[in-house]
Amino acid sequence: MIAVWWTIGALALATAAIKAAGPVLLGGRELPAPTASVIALLAPALLAALVVAETFGHDGRLSVDPRAAGLAAAAMALALRAGVVTVIVVAAVATALTRAALL
Repeated sequence: MIAVWWTIGALALATAAIKAAGPVLLGGRELPAPTASVIALLAPALLAALVVAETFGHDGRLSVDPRAAGLAAAAMALALRAGVVTVIVVAAVATALTRAALL
C-alpha cells in the first residue's frame, strides 16, 4: 500500500514540474504567432477526440450504442445555436429515450 502512495507522490511532483517548465523556460516572453495559433486549436481538437473515443469506443473496438444518438442530438442542437444547458439536456433525453426504446 505504501508503494501506491509513493507512486502518487512521484506523479504529483512530475506533473507540477512539467506544468512549471513552460513559464520557467519562456520567462514571460510571448510565443511566436504560429505556435500560439496551434496551441489555441489543441483544446477543441482534444475535446473532440475524447468525445468520439468515449462515444464510439468500447474495449478497443468500434461500437454504436445509445450514446451515439445523444451525440447526434447534441450536434443538431448545436447546429441550431442552442445554449449549452439545452444541448446537454437534449443529448441526455435522446440517450435515455434510445436506451428505453432498445429495452
